[in-house]
Amino acid sequence: MTFYQELQLNQAGSKELLRKSETAQERRYHALVYLAKVAITMLFCFAFVSVFSILFGNENSVVGVVVLLCLMVFRNADFGLHTGQSTLLLALFFVDMAVFPHLAQQAAPLPALLLNVAALAFLVIFGCHNPFMFNQSTLVLGYLLLYGYDVSGDSYRMRLLAMAVGALLSCLVFYRNHKSRTYETGIKGVLQAFDLTSSRTNWQLCQIICVPMVLFLAELCKMPRAMWAGIAAMSAIVPLMADMQARVKNRIIGNVAGVLCFLVLYTLLPTSIYAYIGILGGIGVGFSAKYGWQAVFNTFGALAIAEKLYGLKGAVGLRVAQNVFGVVFALLFCVAFYWVMERVTGRRIAGEQNI
Repeated sequence: MTFYQELQLNQAGSKELLRKSETAQERRYHALVYLAKVAITMLFCFAFVSVFSILFGNENSVVGVVVLLCLMVFRNADFGLHTGQSTLLLALFFVDMAVFPHLAQQAAPLPALLLNVAALAFLVIFGCHNPFMFNQSTLVLGYLLLYGYDVSGDSYRMRLLAMAVGALLSCLVFYRNHKSRTYETGIKGVLQAFDLTSSRTNWQLCQIICVPMVLFLAELCKMPRAMWAGIAAMSAIVPLMADMQARVKNRIIGNVAGVLCFLVLYTLLPTSIYAYIGILGGIGVGFSAKYGWQAVFNTFGALAIAEKLYGLKGAVGLRVAQNVFGVVFALLFCVAFYWVMERVTGRRIAGEQNI
């Protein structure tokens, strides 16, 4: 394996190479490549988002984050569909994320709920045909980030331009990397595969209905940062119920641990370093292969931003409350949803391996 090929491995792959190293020299080499990968990734991410901020305004730096996520994920992952149709769908996903979060933020709670359901239905049904690709972690996350950091006026017009540029970049990279792959299934096949007796369809419906419901209830209760609860719910809803239960536990423990670590850093570090705590969290995520540790370090960046708006106590309280609410509601919702669907269809749904 060349140096470049090893750089392409994910965290789990790099750690597996370290674990299998037979000599100290081999271990040092793999560790060096791993450190280089994390450093290069962090520098690239920082530069990419900074360029978007410069070109389209600081309030649209979140667009840089969303586009970056799409580029990094979809250069390797696909939708399991015909490449040409998948490229068209990816462009339409950007239209969805550019328009619907803004419309939902401008609407009353109930119409906003319906808009979010409709928008996520399109993203999840066509973008997550293979649930084990975890494309929802990119598409639904991107939607929620844009929803949580909505803008208006000239800033929104610049956001539309930024999303158009992001769509063009993402589609070019996607088509270039996947044009040689052959899939017989297309958009029509996805629609035909939508079946209430299917485990995949029921998992998709949980994402489509539950995440907007979490946003709706959080905002109805006047909870700031409803986006956090939505992201927590999205990340917890996975195809297998046993995995979902483990994720709920790891998300809660990870967020509490992340909050405690953040408080320690906030207490010990000088105020001039506070701005870099979020970057430290990003580095930690780069070294984390497991969901629980990712939850710990993701907390750093979120709290670093929220602390400026709500103060330390307010940010900490919101972070814990929103995440616990999001994952617990998602678990209870999915248990109830699967129970109802099993009785409607007469077939066991939750926890099936063949989805």
